[in-house]
Amino acid sequence: MRERTRRAVRAELAELALGLFVERGYERTTVEDIAAAAGLSRRSFFRYFPTKEDVLFGDVDELAEQIAEDIRARPGDEDAWACLHAVLRDWEPRVHAAQRELTGLRLIETTPALRARLHQKRDELRDRIAAALRERPGAPLDAFTADLLTAAAGAALDAVAREWLRSDGTADRAALIDQAFTLLTPRP
Repeated sequence: MRERTRRAVRAELAELALGLFVERGYERTTVEDIAAAAGLSRRSFFRYFPTKEDVLFGDVDELAEQIAEDIRARPGDEDAWACLHAVLRDWEPRVHAAQRELTGLRLIETTPALRARLHQKRDELRDRIAAALRERPGAPLDAFTADLLTAAAGAALDAVAREWLRSDGTADRAALIDQAFTLLTPRP
């Protein structure tokens, strides 16, 4: 029950913060503003998020671990690229939802501090995914190949996100993922 309440408060803070960031601008919105809008103290805000930037990226760490678990659970005889495609395609709607839809992505893309935090979070996510690829039972993979495949998959997802933004949110993200992974499929 406590964890559900915590997730609900985090979601509410993220939604309020996004609204304030869009209305006032990221730099002009303080942690105090976000906390006050939620009826919390500044100190209480920091119980839920370590930084102002993290209010938009708070669930990425949890998602990363769940994605890594799904990768480790895939069949060992499955090709690493096919594994990444299947897992990331399955997770795409949840990852997309975690990025707060079109408004949030546009805010991140236009705010240097948020873009920097996004890149840091993506690097952490990619490290976890590369490690999970190497840990799959029966699927030996060297660190270089795991890093390369994970970076290529990340580039594919980045291109999908940019195309989705260019389409004003109308493009079929799953179809774009399939297209990107097909275009980048390693040759034997």
